[in-house]
Amino acid sequence: MNRNDNTANRLVITALFCGIIFVLNFTPIGYIQLPFIKATIIHIPVIIGALLLGPKIGAGLGFVFGLTSLYNNTFAPAILSFAFSPFIPLPGTGRGSPTALLIAFLPRILVGVVPYYFYRFMKRILKEKYNVLSLFLSGLIGSMTNTILVMHLIYFLFRDAYGKAMNIAANIVYHAVLTVILTSGLPEAILAAVLTAAVCRVLMKFAPGKV
Repeated sequence: MNRNDNTANRLVITALFCGIIFVLNFTPIGYIQLPFIKATIIHIPVIIGALLLGPKIGAGLGFVFGLTSLYNNTFAPAILSFAFSPFIPLPGTGRGSPTALLIAFLPRILVGVVPYYFYRFMKRILKEKYNVLSLFLSGLIGSMTNTILVMHLIYFLFRDAYGKAMNIAANIVYHAVLTVILTSGLPEAILAAVLTAAVCRVLMKFAPGKV
């Protein structure tokens, strides 16, 4: 395969992953409304895309993920949507915060970067024989990157607003953050790990270029 064909294939696959992200955004399984926050599986195609196509395209897919988060939290807001969209007022105020864009985009962009480098690191340690395990752990790390960064940024940037929205005291907000990470983030991470290992194991045989 020549360089032009390889580039064309990468563009086609990138467009396919973008399409998957947008389709998931407009279906109930893309963002699953829990009592106080929206769980998601949209990070999974970002992780898989990063492992197949590299961190630059992975970061781009993460940016698209961030766009869907901004859109979803603006037009279908939940109780914590003020932390993801500057167009949603903070509790007790009439205005949103532009720092919400940091939460909407930064963790999602890193979801398309961190798993790639973690996978390369694991391949050097575990070798090709344990490639499935490397993929599994990369999916796990990619998902937890999203959850841990999102929840900690909410804590550091919107602790008081989070407490008001959840009707809890400010001194126990971090306990609530950890609860979300364990009860929502961990199941998301396990699902991402399983699907990443299963899908990448097959697609890496056909993807343009090697990780």
